[in-house]
Amino acid sequence: MTKELVFGHQNPDTDAIAAAIALAYLEKQDGYDTEAVALGNVNPETQFVLDYFGVKAPRVVNAARPETDQVMLVDHNEPQQSISDIADLTVTHVVDHHRISGFNTEKPLYYRAAPYGCCSTIITQMYSEEGVDIPKEIAGLMMSAIISDTLLLKSPTTTDVDREALQALAEIAEVPDYADYGVKMLKAGTNVDAKTAVELITGDAKSFTLGNKQVRIDQINVVDLADITKRLAEIKAAMKVEAQSANYDLFLVLATNVLTSNSMLIVVGDPKTAVTNAFHTELDENDVMNLPGVVSRKKQVVPPLTEALENN
Repeated sequence: MTKELVFGHQNPDTDAIAAAIALAYLEKQDGYDTEAVALGNVNPETQFVLDYFGVKAPRVVNAARPETDQVMLVDHNEPQQSISDIADLTVTHVVDHHRISGFNTEKPLYYRAAPYGCCSTIITQMYSEEGVDIPKEIAGLMMSAIISDTLLLKSPTTTDVDREALQALAEIAEVPDYADYGVKMLKAGTNVDAKTAVELITGDAKSFTLGNKQVRIDQINVVDLADITKRLAEIKAAMKVEAQSANYDLFLVLATNVLTSNSMLIVVGDPKTAVTNAFHTELDENDVMNLPGVVSRKKQVVPPLTEALENN
């Protein structure tokens, strides 16, 4: 059987890494020759998780060919978020919890999607349905992914299925207090002082086509929004350079306090009116708006911004 690479989106977060490792293991049990890989280096939060459960980070790849021409996607489907040569590959499996946009294939495939808070929640269901035991370390990775994607179940994307999966995975991973573990994990990814402005705006950035605009949206997790405010000038300067070099119409950075679930949005580009219309909030003189309770790019940022840009 042809070897298949399994990977999440570019600038991988904890779910992209955990889901790739979990799906690769599951599909091996079904006879597929799979390897979990990453489309970028792991971030500090994910490294904390990998170290905690004694798992080696997947190797980083920039392209699949000539290694293979068959791949499995997790935690994404939009081509601009995927591997560089995705147009030349056969996608045999997709497991995702995001919107479907710009995705098409020539051949039938396995496609599993559900509007849960985390892709790893879906894969947890798949293990149960196939009667495959989840190894302790993989349970720990998927548990961590759910904590990360739902901000310890505080995100509006959280469903009862996520809550049940988190509890079950914590028991398998032998983590008696997942809340205590989760706070430590989330804090591990919030040391923004150790990162350059470029690293901050690219670390969890995704590209979208919204309306007829090319939009880049990055999210930075912090424990104090002042850590971002004090570096606002350099962050905006880096955003402008990135937007100009990649031809983004809009570049948004959502800085989220993981302890309070409040965010600030930094906006570069046009039309800014679409951003203010999307969130019914004015930008201040620094092109920043406060967004209390907004923590989810997938559910609270992309949908209203899409509608605003389509109507702009």
